[in-house]
Amino acid sequence: MTANAQTPTATGYRVQNPATGAVEEEFDTATDAEIQDAITAAQTGFQGWRNVDIKERAKIVARVGELFAERADELAATITQEMGKPLSESKGEAEYCQEIFEYFATEGPTLAADAEVKTLSGGKAIIQRLPVGPLLGIMPWNYPYYQVARFAAPNLMLGNTIVLKHAETCPRSALAIQSIMDDAGVPAGVYNNVFASHDQISTIIEDPRIQGVSLTGSERAGAIIGEQAGRNLKKAVLELGGSDPYVILDSANIAEDAATAWATRMENTGQACNSNKRMIVMEDIFDDFVGELTKLAIDLVPGDPAKEDEGTFGPLSSRAAAEGLAAQIQDAVDKGATVHAGGTLHEGPGAYLSPTVLTGITKGMRAYYEELFGPVAVVYKATSDEEALEMANDTQYGLGGAVFATDQARAAKVASGLDSGMANVNVPSAEGAEMPFGGVKRSGFGRELGPLGMEEFVNKRLFYVAD
Repeated sequence: MTANAQTPTATGYRVQNPATGAVEEEFDTATDAEIQDAITAAQTGFQGWRNVDIKERAKIVARVGELFAERADELAATITQEMGKPLSESKGEAEYCQEIFEYFATEGPTLAADAEVKTLSGGKAIIQRLPVGPLLGIMPWNYPYYQVARFAAPNLMLGNTIVLKHAETCPRSALAIQSIMDDAGVPAGVYNNVFASHDQISTIIEDPRIQGVSLTGSERAGAIIGEQAGRNLKKAVLELGGSDPYVILDSANIAEDAATAWATRMENTGQACNSNKRMIVMEDIFDDFVGELTKLAIDLVPGDPAKEDEGTFGPLSSRAAAEGLAAQIQDAVDKGATVHAGGTLHEGPGAYLSPTVLTGITKGMRAYYEELFGPVAVVYKATSDEEALEMANDTQYGLGGAVFATDQARAAKVASGLDSGMANVNVPSAEGAEMPFGGVKRSGFGRELGPLGMEEFVNKRLFYVAD
């Protein structure tokens, strides 16, 4: 049903354009009966899908990826309207999904193959990788296609089935993914989109037919879902927040390195779990580095993310998100931090907060330990490699991190000490469907993508035949 465009306080499943604040369409939450129907469909679908030869599953999974690429323009326009991602990035995200589905379609049969184990007492022992059954996926709004792809692709290859609960602000993209699955030939019941409520999520996890749950979201959501999964003895994968360090030990070209750091931080308007939220820069280049960031940030004005005009920036995902980030910045300023550029929460219903360069963050400020999920470049000063590493690890998160130096061995030495699930040397992050993604500490547990993405929701069954 179409909503009144003047109802920005609407909740539930809706398309609420963050550039204008207008609610453009609302969708009904699923009934309890519809939730039960989806679980039943997933269980029924599993009985057939698990017995389809993996090479035949691969053909369908590959076709899913092809449809993401073929429909990239349409898919991009949808999420730009839903959550404000710059249009070029939206298209890139849709196209990247093809790479993910293609990777698992190509590599999946090998990754899921039986592996013989050397025995010490005779007989033949084999580790089989078998599907476990219907899974619940709870997905976020910041990468509406990519997050689903990295969960769905390996599990479809394994023979698992999926009940997918997307973010309340991404209903059109959720339906677009369902259409892709259907049109690619994914059998009925194998992939089931549901517009579930929070209470219904609990019901789904409790259902004995559901064998696991994967969540990408906030720490708070992760704690709730992890507790519910544990109480019901269900395997869980949790990809939560991050406050990744980005350590620059020296530089042969400060302007170039600052531009790379800025572009990395501003991707998706700063709303990425593994973006470089804490830039730790050696003291001899600190002032120049901050100055270059300031040049890039200053004088930017709000713009339409569908147009991406030069000198403009896009909105955050919602007005509430922008206001929350502004409060974190203000807390830091009130306690002595310095804003070098940006930091302005713009008036009106749109979710615009000027990209910000912030220094002088100390332990008494919210910004020191909290994740800043938006376009804020926080820069810290380090006096030695040892201090830089200590600062990098002084966080409750442990998703990723990167270390840069003209001497690769020096950067690698510091990066090897990072308490994180991903550590990178002289590059912001390792990109590719083959690269495992996940963290430690309060960034969650489990891995997606790469070979490890096939290792989570799988029955690694011992099959032993005696002599």
